[in-house]
Parts: sequence; C-alpha cells; structure tokens
Amino acid sequence: MGSIRRAVPLVLLSCLLLAGCSSGSLSDSEGSGKSGSPAAGPSGAAAPTGSAGQDIAVGAGPQATYTVQQQPPAGSCHYRYENGEPLEDTTCTPGAISPAVTQANLTSTICRKGGYTGDIRPPESVTRKEKLLNAASYGYTGRLGDAEYDHLISLQLGGDPNDYRNLWVEPADPGHRPGAGVNNKKDPVETKLHTAVCNGKVPLAAAQHAIVTDWTTALSSLGLG
Repeated sequence: MGSIRRAVPLVLLSCLLLAGCSSGSLSDSEGSGKSGSPAAGPSGAAAPTGSAGQDIAVGAGPQATYTVQQQPPAGSCHYRYENGEPLEDTTCTPGAISPAVTQANLTSTICRKGGYTGDIRPPESVTRKEKLLNAASYGYTGRLGDAEYDHLISLQLGGDPNDYRNLWVEPADPGHRPGAGVNNKKDPVETKLHTAVCNGKVPLAAAQHAIVTDWTTALSSLGLG
C-alpha cells in the first residue's frame, strides 16, 4: 500500500505507544502473533500465484528483530462480509508472502516436522501495538480480546510474518459470545490448506491465492470441500 505515508495520527494511540500497551487488551493466537506495515521494509516485489493471473506482494520475510510497523490511516479500511463472515479490505490488506518459503523448500519450512511458525513469529511486544493501530485503521470498536490480529496468508501457508499488507484485525464470527476470546472459522481453513499443501494435493501458490481471494471459499475453490 504505497500510498501510505504516515502512521495513524491519533494522539491517544501515540500516547499508548509511548507508554506501552497492556497485553491484556490484545489477543495473539496463531493469528495474533502477527504484524505488518509500510515502514517494515518489504521488498515491494511481486510473485505470480494462482491461475487468475493475480500477483501477491513479497514481504521482507523472517527477521532477527521485528519493529512496530506503520498501519493504514485511521478509518481508511473497511470490512467486507460474506454470509456474515468478516473479510479484509483488499486495498489495505491484499496479502504478502515470505520469500523464505517456496514450493521447493516446503519440507524444510512450513511442512517441517516439529513446526516452523514459532521460530519466525514477531513478539507480542510488537504485535500488540500494531493491533491497536490496525484496529483504528479498520474502525474496529469491539473488544480487542475477541478479535484476532490475523495474518491474511497464515504463517503456515508461507505468509510474511511482519508486513502490514498481510495483517488485519479480524472481528469475531457472527454469534460469538463477547468476552469469549478469539475463536473464528478462518483458522481451520488455514490448517486444512496447510495439510493439503504438505500432502502434495495443492500447490503452495494456489493455496495462497485462494486464501487472499476469499477465505470463506478457499477450500471449495480448490476442491477440498
């Protein structure tokens, strides 16, 4: 999102960032250990993916040290809904992949025995501040503890760990009980796609393309039910 030139200009948010945010106000599950931004230094390159001819941006990949990333301006992003399920703003959050994960190295990255994502996830000290800023970007006013700071392309599908284009505050599913914490239907979709990729049933690029197009139809679009 090259048009973004500055972080959210909110006095309250600035104060919170300077003083540090309480981790109790944020949720960091698979989705919540996520961050991103225009200042993160992503390469801006794009890699072709999927059969529709669309490109997905390539981020900076895993970093030894992560820093808080700028987010889209407050109120500039808008949720979409499909059958009541929240979807990201495709302009603010188009997705970004990690250059460290390719079809050729799946067995040593996302399909590695013992796990992969825990070694590359940004720390909560970074993601909790980004989550607060991104909530302002999307105009999210619900309980932050019920929303997931979500990698659009999950880490287990080769999504970039800390690129603003790949992260968004995902609201709870319809009917979710307030105060019950993070629990949404996108996570199982990501896990099923990961299994299909690692079993050789679906190419990595096809899974990434399906999830950025519409996570609610990603499995059916790939013939996975």
